[in-house]
Amino acid sequence: MRTRKIWLGVLTLGLLALSLAGCSGQTKGQSITVVGSSALQPLVEAAGEEYSSAHTGVFINVQGGGSGTGLSQIQEGAVAIGNSDLFASEKTGINASKLVDHKVAVVGITPIVNKGVNVHNLTMAQLRGIFTGTITNWRQVGGKNQKIVLVNRAQGSGTRATFEKWVMAGQPALAAQEQDSTGMVRQIVASTPGAISYVAFSYVDKSVRSMSVDDVSPTVNNVHTGKWQIWAYEHMYTQKKQNKLTKNFLKYMFSNKVQQKLVPQMGYIPITDMLIERDVDGHITKLK
Repeated sequence: MRTRKIWLGVLTLGLLALSLAGCSGQTKGQSITVVGSSALQPLVEAAGEEYSSAHTGVFINVQGGGSGTGLSQIQEGAVAIGNSDLFASEKTGINASKLVDHKVAVVGITPIVNKGVNVHNLTMAQLRGIFTGTITNWRQVGGKNQKIVLVNRAQGSGTRATFEKWVMAGQPALAAQEQDSTGMVRQIVASTPGAISYVAFSYVDKSVRSMSVDDVSPTVNNVHTGKWQIWAYEHMYTQKKQNKLTKNFLKYMFSNKVQQKLVPQMGYIPITDMLIERDVDGHITKLK
């Protein structure tokens, strides 16, 4: 009789634990994979780690690969979320009408140069000339006699697409070395005399130097107002039907903890701080 009571007690505790787990509304022992933009990757990784720490048994697997990869993978249903610096409608082969756009932040893109380059400001025309190859020496833009070394992001990169859209004005970039990883771009620029490339604000560190354009500094406040033009929304795309964990994680991405703390802390710009809105065609609407 005593043994029976013990087993009944264990069974009752087990049922109570299951009931509490169900009431918490959390998905236990599951994971989702998020793939795409390397510019957005650090933020989603950090948010994923925080979310996983707060929800035992949940794992948010975050990978890079570029915006093109993120969009193609989510369209195929191979992942739960596809990260992108682009609107889905900007990417050839992507049916944007079948995807749901979650704009979680804004990212500023800035030109970066090797710290030995003694030019601190370029006009937009000069920056375009460097990347089209019509300007090949820093002396042509007020610097010392030093060859310009271009480092580009790979085709399919959302960072590259943003840079080309707002800087290149439809002109093709000169063929140059290409890198899939933003971190590798920064490393090459830091170690190569005369090098120039572009990265998200969040990737700028002491190893490289950012560059002003048309006497406007690449700052968060200048993105807020639209004075700095080289920026993009950070999108987390899903299919129209999402599982519970995907919905919960996206809800967390829009929470105050992420938007007001983690987003600015990591060099991104909260959606709620923007004073303007820009559509896929570049039309600006003032919000405040």
